[in-house]
Amino acid sequence: MNELARRAKPAWGAVVAMALGVFGLVTAEFLPASLLTPMAADLEITEGMAGQAVTATAAVALMTSLVISTATRRIDRRHVLLGFSLLLVASNLLVAFAPNLTVLLLGRLLLGLALGGFWTMSIATMMRLVPEALVPRALSIMFSGVSAATIAAAPLGSYLGDIVGWRDVFRLAALLGLVALTVQFMTLPRMAPSGLTRLRTLFDVLMRPRVGLAMLAAALVFTGHFAFFTYIRPFLETVTGVGVSGVAGILLGFGVANFLGNYLGGWLIERSLRLTMIVAPLTMGVLGLGLVTMGNVALMDAAMVALWGLAFGAIPVAWSTWLTRTVPDEAESASGLLVAAINLAIATGAAMGGVIFDLGGAGNVFAASGAVLLLAALMILTGVRTRPLATA
Repeated sequence: MNELARRAKPAWGAVVAMALGVFGLVTAEFLPASLLTPMAADLEITEGMAGQAVTATAAVALMTSLVISTATRRIDRRHVLLGFSLLLVASNLLVAFAPNLTVLLLGRLLLGLALGGFWTMSIATMMRLVPEALVPRALSIMFSGVSAATIAAAPLGSYLGDIVGWRDVFRLAALLGLVALTVQFMTLPRMAPSGLTRLRTLFDVLMRPRVGLAMLAAALVFTGHFAFFTYIRPFLETVTGVGVSGVAGILLGFGVANFLGNYLGGWLIERSLRLTMIVAPLTMGVLGLGLVTMGNVALMDAAMVALWGLAFGAIPVAWSTWLTRTVPDEAESASGLLVAAINLAIATGAAMGGVIFDLGGAGNVFAASGAVLLLAALMILTGVRTRPLATA
């Protein structure tokens, strides 16, 4: 069966397998945040040094996203994706058995390779697994793996770490990766490379009309979000005045709403991609400013944070769908640019938020975050165009 005939019938099993891969990768990425203290104590290093496990992963993911399409341009995409899932398993096992910081960082470097590579390939893979009309739905299923990891990784990692120890948590994460690898092996079809992507292709795609502007707008959206999300706990503690249990409850509400937002986003995108791309950051920007002006009532703040999670749930699906419709002929290269922009935005948002937090407190971080998101919404409204869904 050729690929066009196969694509006419959606491969939902393979879509679920991709969602499992995303869940395993993001869970592994988030685990150090909830296990940093016992990891540092066991390895006899400072928490700051243990925190470099997160930095190493993000840095390698950023570089991998830019070069992986070129480096694997002659390899069947099924084999490439299975390789990334194998790296996920190896990474978690290296961390679980790490005798020192060097081995720990080596394991996290492998995770960066898997994370950057899998994300770069994922959008183009969705385009080959389902008909074009069903791509938003397939993407929302895949991104639900991110939301599920957001809900589960930190609280479960912390809870299980206290019971069985941090090393066993990473062993469980390796087992999760093995499950994802097995399901992918059983469901992913053969996918021959669709072109001979070169590094020059990244520049060519970026220079296409409005693509560069769109990437900048996407980076602003994710910068605004991660400035907000990185400093939400100190905001809730110092401005809203809630305790640890209150923070946990509000963050759980954010995670659940984010999970629902993935599916709501897929439904909205099938009706109007452009409107979804504008309304989501606009809503988040208004909520950021609303939290600053009314952020002293716990119930109201919990509702606004949950609405933020709902709106953000639509954003990865929306931008991924925009990419599949705008650059369908070079989806892998465009995905690499988008993944790089998001990783850069994560670092920028956290760094920018840290400077503002030290100078003026959590309220000013949220004000800046809201302003950046409103600017992004304006930029999308005036400069980003979407191609309508192709009809048979």
